[in-house]
Amino acid sequence: MIVTLDGPAGSGKSATARALAKRLGALYLDTGAMYRCVALCAIENGVEPNDSEGLEKLASEAEIDFREGDGEQRVFLNRADRTLDIRRNGVEKTVSAVSSHNGVREKMVALQRKIAEGHQSVVAEGRDAGSVVFPRADHKFFITASPVVRAQRRALQNEGRGIKNGDVMADILGRDMADSGREISPLVVPVGAVEIDNSNLSLDETIEKIIYCMAKCG
Repeated sequence: MIVTLDGPAGSGKSATARALAKRLGALYLDTGAMYRCVALCAIENGVEPNDSEGLEKLASEAEIDFREGDGEQRVFLNRADRTLDIRRNGVEKTVSAVSSHNGVREKMVALQRKIAEGHQSVVAEGRDAGSVVFPRADHKFFITASPVVRAQRRALQNEGRGIKNGDVMADILGRDMADSGREISPLVVPVGAVEIDNSNLSLDETIEKIIYCMAKCG
């Protein structure tokens, strides 16, 4: 069984997918983290976000793996735990441009499908999980929230990092425009997906709504 959760930045889809995967006993496939890994590689290797050939080479060579550790899923890049590094502000600002390249997306989509093949149940989240990576998923959801709520959530995540709230809102809106307007695999509501606006829902309430929808749809 494959369940996909798509949605814009700050919508809470990562936390939702992570909790849903635990609830279902499924693999949590964080597709966005994989693009963040490529973006981190680009930063550390001095590869510019517009260098298609260089980025595709990095994507081809990157070893990306997900492992459980300390009660949560950790992201390993080239055998090193980079869970915290891929959430750095520099990666946040770069990942949209990096992920816009067709060669990079082809490599990551192939890897995402390969990872999913080895598991009976998968909860995949991202910006094209249900539209491109797993178009025939058993259940599809599009998780969203108002820009203000999403900015507030992202600000809480960045608390203590010295990032101003105004910058967070600007990043959210800029990311929305970049992800929705890109030519390759733009952010869209996947065909057949159930849309859930969780602006006024808690994480538990969002999970319950998804579980209800899954049961109702069979």
